[in-house]
Amino acid sequence: MLLQVHLRPELRKRLKTPEKLIFDPPVPFRTYTDSFGNICTRLIAPRGDLKFSNRFVIRDDGKPDVMPVKARQAEVDDLPDDVMVYLLGSRYCDTDKLATLAWKKFGKVKRGWPLLKAILDYSHERIKFGYSHARADRTAFEGHEERVGVCRDYAHLAITLCRCMNIPARYCTGYLGDIGVPLDPNPMDFSGWFEAYLGGKWHTMDARHNHPRIGRLLIARGRDATDAAISTAFGNAELKRFDILTKEV
Repeated sequence: MLLQVHLRPELRKRLKTPEKLIFDPPVPFRTYTDSFGNICTRLIAPRGDLKFSNRFVIRDDGKPDVMPVKARQAEVDDLPDDVMVYLLGSRYCDTDKLATLAWKKFGKVKRGWPLLKAILDYSHERIKFGYSHARADRTAFEGHEERVGVCRDYAHLAITLCRCMNIPARYCTGYLGDIGVPLDPNPMDFSGWFEAYLGGKWHTMDARHNHPRIGRLLIARGRDATDAAISTAFGNAELKRFDILTKEV
C-alpha cells in the first residue's frame, strides 16, 4: 500500500505534539518524499484487517484564507517552468472536453481575480453536494454534466476550468474542521480543495464552500486526486471504516 497521511513538511514547524502514525497489527513501513513534495508511506499490508491512525496537535493562526483580489494573471510565456505542468490536462482534469465551454463562458471576463472568482462561483453553483454522490472515477467533465459530487468534484471542475483559461491550478487534500462556521451534522471527512497561481504566488481556493475558511491542514497536493490520494492499494483491499476528527483544543 501507498499512503499519504502525514502533514506536508512545511507544516511541521507548527506542530505542538509530533505526528504519531500507528499500525495495528504493527507492520514495517518507510517514508519518502515524492516529486510534489508530499510525504508518502510504503508498506506491505498483511492478510486480514489492518488499522492505522495518525494523531497530533498543531498550532493555527486562526486567520481565514486570503483571496488574491489584486493579483495579476501572468502571460503563459512568463510562468515559471515548474508551474507549467499545472496548465496541462490530467487524469481527472480533462481540459480537452471543457476548453470550448470555458472560453465561451469566461472568455470575456477580466483576467486575474475576476476570472478566477467567476470560475469559483460557476463551479460552486454547478454541482450539488452530497456524500451519496461520491464516485472514485468521476472526471471534471462528468461532474459538470452530472451536476452532483463531493468536494473533490468541485475542485476538479474548478481546476480544469482554470487551466483552460491559462490559470495554473493544482489539487489539495487535507483536513478542514468546522472552525468559525456552523457545525456540520455529517461525520467529518478529509477535504479536497485547490490552489491557483496568480501574481507569482499560489493561493488557496475552495469551490465547494466558496468562502474563506479557518484551519486548513494540508496533507498532499498534485495535478489531481490521483497524486494526492490518502491510500492506494496495489491489490485487493476493502475500506471497512474511517473516522476523521479535526477540532479546536
